[in-house]
Amino acid sequence: MTFRSRVISATVCAAAIAVVLAAFASFITVRTSLLSSVDQSLLQASHGPTNDPGGDDSRFTGSYTELVLASGATVPSSGVPIDSVIRDYANGKSGHDLRTVTIGGQSYRELIVGLPAHSIVSCTTGPTGLCQVASTSAQLFVVNVTGQVNELRSLVRKLLIVAAAGLLVALALGFLLARAALRPLVEVTDEIETIAETNDMGYRLKEGDIDELGRLRRVFNRLLTSVESSQYLQRQLVLDASHELRTPLTSLRTNAQVLTRASELEPDDLIQLTNDMVTQVDELASLVTDLGELARGERSEGAVVSLRLDECVDECVDTARTYARIKDITIESVIEPSIVDGRRDRLVRAISNLLTNAVKFTPPGGHIRVTSSHASVSVSDSGPGISDADIPFVFDRFWRSASSRSLPGSGLGLSIVAQVVHEFNGSVKVDRDPQLGGARFTIDFAATDDDTFQ
Repeated sequence: MTFRSRVISATVCAAAIAVVLAAFASFITVRTSLLSSVDQSLLQASHGPTNDPGGDDSRFTGSYTELVLASGATVPSSGVPIDSVIRDYANGKSGHDLRTVTIGGQSYRELIVGLPAHSIVSCTTGPTGLCQVASTSAQLFVVNVTGQVNELRSLVRKLLIVAAAGLLVALALGFLLARAALRPLVEVTDEIETIAETNDMGYRLKEGDIDELGRLRRVFNRLLTSVESSQYLQRQLVLDASHELRTPLTSLRTNAQVLTRASELEPDDLIQLTNDMVTQVDELASLVTDLGELARGERSEGAVVSLRLDECVDECVDTARTYARIKDITIESVIEPSIVDGRRDRLVRAISNLLTNAVKFTPPGGHIRVTSSHASVSVSDSGPGISDADIPFVFDRFWRSASSRSLPGSGLGLSIVAQVVHEFNGSVKVDRDPQLGGARFTIDFAATDDDTFQ
């Protein structure tokens, strides 16, 4: 079933329920109005003197009374059927009962009143017109309501016709209203289909009014912006990766061609050539690893758990010291316990990248300081630092300053740091350390409420 069909069906169903309820309420109101006056007349007659109807014919054309004895006999005798309900009242049941009965094809409203023993009723045999009934009995008050019943039946037929007409009108209006109401949705669908066919992520929907469809248009425009940005970053990553891969691959190709004449090379030259090829392969492996890390996006796999940030920093510092010893670099660390939410492998990768970057740019015999407390990590070095003009670009993919382009690396380390920090709702900034004089990178994570340390 289409959405339009569901809208029409809902409209018709709502109209049908309203029409049926209105018709039912009208019928109940009219019926109550017609019969209540008759019932009031019968109840008033039951409290006043009882008049003998006089003739059998009048008993079936107007109103009259009749006494039913406990034996089932009637006074006067009539053709009114005596059923079990009347007998119950004649045999001592108290109270009264109002009902509609059919006698000879005519509809009558019948009031049954139970009388106790020794009740005094009107009669034609006594000198005073009153008689005492020794046993329990029942008195009947009957009024012909055939006209009212016929009016109700006629009303039912009219209400059915009105209800059918109302449903037809509701169906027509539902179709027209659904068509008019869904026209903007059809336009949005057509525009989205056009985007899907042309794959034009630069297209934007008209935002429209401040309503549900306008909100849908604006949300879809934001989605298009995200997709367009993602496509741009993807293309840019491929272009930058191909550019970065070209240099080591060209160098490897050249060295491989030279290696074909290995017999003509001096032993020292052959060793140098082999070492260069190993270094270039290591650079390629590092670049591929970094590209794989970036391809994971801002949301990596695995559950986010509470981690001891100080333990992650200690692990990274221990690893970095093995590389720092080669350059006689001293790494000082002041680490206090703190807990953050994240994934251990991603946090370790981000902190390791900062330490690797610091070791790379710190001159031999230099110093590196690492501090961590209150869900924050800071890595400072005594290297040349980063100029104010380069600070806005340090976290861009494949970006390297003019002074570092001769050094090994892909320019992806700091961009991975920014990606990891953003994934866990943190922030990273860079400035100059006032004591060591070099660059200082500071990561601030969102601290957890758990301050308990094991």
